[in-house]
Amino acid sequence: MKYFFVVAFLTCILTSRAQTDPFQIYLEPMTIEGLPGIQSYAYGQYNGLWVIIGGRTDGLHQRQPFASFLPEGCNSEITVVDPVAKMVWRAPLASLSIPLQDQMSSTNMEVHQEGDYLYLIGGYGYSRTIDSKLTYALITAVDLRGVIYAVQQKSELAPFFRQVTDQQFAVTGGSLHTIGNVYYLIGGQKFDGNYNPMNHPTFNQSYTNAIRKFTLEDDGVNLNVTHLPTIIDTGAFHRRDYNVVPQIFPTGKEGVTAFSGVFQIKADIPMLDAVNIDDDSYEIVGDFAQYYNHYHCANLPLYSTSTGEMHTVFFGGIAQYYEQEGILTQDSDVPFITTIARVTRDPNGNMSEYKLPLTMPQLLGASATFIPVHGIPMFENGVIKLDELPSDSMMVGYIYGGIKSSAANIFWVNDGIESVAHNVLYKVFLKRNPNTTTHVLNPQSTNGTQLQIYPNPAEKTFTFVYHLDHAKKVTITVTTEQGKKLLEEDISTQLMRGNNRFTKEIKTFKIGGVYLVTVTTDGISATQRIIVKE
Repeated sequence: MKYFFVVAFLTCILTSRAQTDPFQIYLEPMTIEGLPGIQSYAYGQYNGLWVIIGGRTDGLHQRQPFASFLPEGCNSEITVVDPVAKMVWRAPLASLSIPLQDQMSSTNMEVHQEGDYLYLIGGYGYSRTIDSKLTYALITAVDLRGVIYAVQQKSELAPFFRQVTDQQFAVTGGSLHTIGNVYYLIGGQKFDGNYNPMNHPTFNQSYTNAIRKFTLEDDGVNLNVTHLPTIIDTGAFHRRDYNVVPQIFPTGKEGVTAFSGVFQIKADIPMLDAVNIDDDSYEIVGDFAQYYNHYHCANLPLYSTSTGEMHTVFFGGIAQYYEQEGILTQDSDVPFITTIARVTRDPNGNMSEYKLPLTMPQLLGASATFIPVHGIPMFENGVIKLDELPSDSMMVGYIYGGIKSSAANIFWVNDGIESVAHNVLYKVFLKRNPNTTTHVLNPQSTNGTQLQIYPNPAEKTFTFVYHLDHAKKVTITVTTEQGKKLLEEDISTQLMRGNNRFTKEIKTFKIGGVYLVTVTTDGISATQRIIVKE
């Protein structure tokens, strides 16, 4: 007999703070004739024109090894977009060498733009050279100005690409950023072979568990990479297909924060914590939990110099939690969601998560990208200067591409028609200081008690996962909705700093029963509702 656990946090609905919200977000759909639907792509911007490379033209990958990540779903074109004039130019990759064609049509490459050049690392796709799927051990420099000219004029593309083989760059689903003059290749994995959710031997997979640092010298002809010492930390960097977003920290330093990601080492559920990274060090933010927006989605970073607040807005995507009838609900199948949320870091470094009143118009945002308006005021690392935006509503950018799903949970029924790569643009408007208070604080994000329950579906035996900033007294209680206590257990002797797990069988669970699970530590409690179904 199987039981299905639908888990919901019983949280009071709190507003963001006594004062008004820092901004409000609005979306406006926009179509451009000839714009293709693409997800998990790389992009660069030159003089307001976009260059779109790689990714896939289908929706969520299918679960069967023979049907997953098929070559015909690779994006085999380069697309140039003028979003203002609503013009699109497209050119096939066929004129490039086979190694270039293969990588430039791969999915989940790591990408960074430096001046007029776009640097692309790794990516997963079908290699015609070996007649198999693999993660490419390559870095490619793309001359954006030259590519735009070649695509528009239908001339030769090859002179504007340079490619170097390097096994350190065999990474997909990670993130590439610069801090100062150093490149940071953060997290990700090396995945070779055919995807298989049942872990049958059709693939080899290894997470990097690392930040691979290097410097890059590029004179327009020669591309020289110098590798620096690698930082390895499985607890911090065992994550992929996630959001790593440029930040301004309370010290004024520039850096990045790695938000959530998948999967936990001991469970197939997302991480809830974050990792702050600057040029000196990195730190796991153990007293913060992000419950929304776990996979990579369109995101928008904003910093206010006047208040010292760093805001990161996440648009839809895929997450383990969503709100239903005012209750934060856990679904360990990790569904598509419509939630738009922000994570704010205050001047003291404290991070909190807020749900915005606006949602995505459909199940959108996963594997999409936010593309800022050309010329918008930014810090050097791409964070938008919030204080320099006008008080009236202003368009700050576009959301392009990603996956549009027909239902929240489609993975186990997906035969290729339940989702598509989305081709509708969404203009993103922002209004500062809107004199309203509608952003809702998720109190569980800040109280230091991160709580997840798995598996889902499950037998009567289930596991709690919770984070502690130090070993302390912890009590787990399970009751019926009527208050009858089924379990109360002090597990303080089994604890350690960081993530803890506690497995328990509740023999008195009944099919269709509703139960409350509470973890209490230092006067702080996190409660979830469990509904047991057949």
